[in-house]
Amino acid sequence: MNWSECSLCPRRCRAERTEAAGRGWCRLPSRLLIARLAPHLWEEPPISGKGGTGAVFFAGCTLRCPFCQNADISHTAAGRPFTPRELSDGLKRLADSGVESISFITGTPYVPLILDTLSLWRPPLPIVWNTSGYETVETLRLLEGAVDVYLPDLKHLSPRMSALCAGAADYFDFAAPALLEMARQQPVNENLPSGVLKRGLIIRHLILPGLTSESVALLDWLKEHLPDRPVSLMRQYTPLHVEAIPGLNRRLTPREYRRVREHMLSLGLTGYEQEAGSADEAFIPLFNDDASFV
Repeated sequence: MNWSECSLCPRRCRAERTEAAGRGWCRLPSRLLIARLAPHLWEEPPISGKGGTGAVFFAGCTLRCPFCQNADISHTAAGRPFTPRELSDGLKRLADSGVESISFITGTPYVPLILDTLSLWRPPLPIVWNTSGYETVETLRLLEGAVDVYLPDLKHLSPRMSALCAGAADYFDFAAPALLEMARQQPVNENLPSGVLKRGLIIRHLILPGLTSESVALLDWLKEHLPDRPVSLMRQYTPLHVEAIPGLNRRLTPREYRRVREHMLSLGLTGYEQEAGSADEAFIPLFNDDASFV
């Protein structure tokens, strides 16, 4: 990897990233920064199983969603430095703890180092790529054969809302081909006897207040292009850091959720739903303290 010309994400900054700092849009250095390395129990059932997933939360993100629940780490480079060997050792501790999968969360800026880690030791568990969906096909192809389960978001459709809600007006232009590439790499969903997903693709969509028409249109796109893949319909939106953004400074109403859910069912899409109580700050994990690392 030429860290002086990083082009891992759709922004393609081609900016220099050194051990100390990054000059690109993400401002991330050329070393691994991890904010949490611990079991996580609250993902979709085929990701968590009974023992949870071994979650590796990387610092930084290629988007800037103002309401991000993990903004303390996703909007900054707040994380502990790891080498690939140290992360490999951490994955062994996670596997020994009884988790049923390993989840790399917002790992796009670190793809070469993650591949180096897996070359040292690959956990005997499904490897999950938990992503915003804002990916390039070229970077995803680097992950082919290394990732067993893709868990992308499909967030926004219109450039206007993508710019407002994610800081990327071209979000859908990249997310749509990215999801199709994930489906090409994992053409079928296959479960282990435990019910944990061995390989495949689950697509997440977070419904936002006042934007149910976008949700409906995105479900229509999924019906046309990925009709056999499960959809995780999320109602956990919590209005954090959005006091100044009209419309986003409130929770989702039951009526809004019902409209999108009923449309999903009318299309014959299958998947997972969240209870209303999921929209609670109590479900946000802790980062960068001693309890955040196995």
